[in-house]
Amino acid sequence: MLFSEVLAEAGHAVDWAETFKGGAELLIRGEYDLLLSDGRLPDGTGIMLADRARAKGIAAVIITGYPLGMLKHGDNIDLREYKVLRKPITTTALLAVVSRETAHLDGTAAHL
Repeated sequence: MLFSEVLAEAGHAVDWAETFKGGAELLIRGEYDLLLSDGRLPDGTGIMLADRARAKGIAAVIITGYPLGMLKHGDNIDLREYKVLRKPITTTALLAVVSRETAHLDGTAAHL
C-alpha cells in the first residue's frame, strides 16, 4: 500500500490488490502499463502475476526480500526472465524503476 501511495503522489494512476486473485482480476478488467508485485502473496506469487501480465504485453517488476524463496513455488522458474528488485527498496529506487520501465510513454503518467 505504501508503494501505491508513493506512485500516486508521483502522478501515476494506481490500482492495487492484496492477493494474487485480486491482482489477476485487475489484469483481466483493466489496461495497465506496468505490473508491480510483491514476490509472495497470500494465495500465489508475483511470478504468477508477472506471467499473466506478460501474456497481455504488460511489463512486470517483482519486489521481494526472498528471491530464492520464490523458486519453491514453481517448477523451472528462471528469475532472469523477470525484473526483480530486492527489498528493502527506497522510494527513489521504486520511482526510478517505474520511470525506466515506462519510458516508452514519453513522460505520460503510467497506469500501474
